[in-house]
Amino acid sequence: MRTNILTKSLLAALTAAALAGGSLAGAGTSFAAPAAAQPAVITEAVTPQAVNNLGLSATQAKKVQRWLKTYWRYTGSIDGKLGTNSWKAFQRCLKQYWGYNGPIDGVVGKGTVKALQRLLKSSYGYTGPIDGIAGSGTKAAFKRFANSR
Repeated sequence: MRTNILTKSLLAALTAAALAGGSLAGAGTSFAAPAAAQPAVITEAVTPQAVNNLGLSATQAKKVQRWLKTYWRYTGSIDGKLGTNSWKAFQRCLKQYWGYNGPIDGVVGKGTVKALQRLLKSSYGYTGPIDGIAGSGTKAAFKRFANSR
């Protein structure tokens, strides 16, 4: 019986402290969702602009973008971020000369990397396998490519 009274007293003291501290005081209907909540509506297409510089600095990526603008119909800004439009232009080059046979979609997938590796193997010191994995050897050769632009 005495333990039951102590437990109730302790519980009452903790509740009073919590209410005084405000942790339970604001918990009421003010946190309920509005009754007429409407889902957000998007009226225009949203296109993710993923950036994949494959280890290039912004300065090196700008050199690549200038080259893409000159030769491969890149129309974006020279911002040092190889995004979807930069890679679409690069894929046009890779398709014409380096065996890329995927879509011109700006996605740096395995096919894009394999074709890039063929280009890098030809003149930029890439000695690894044509495996579609952009590892350290691919990135180092891509830097040499960028610096030569």
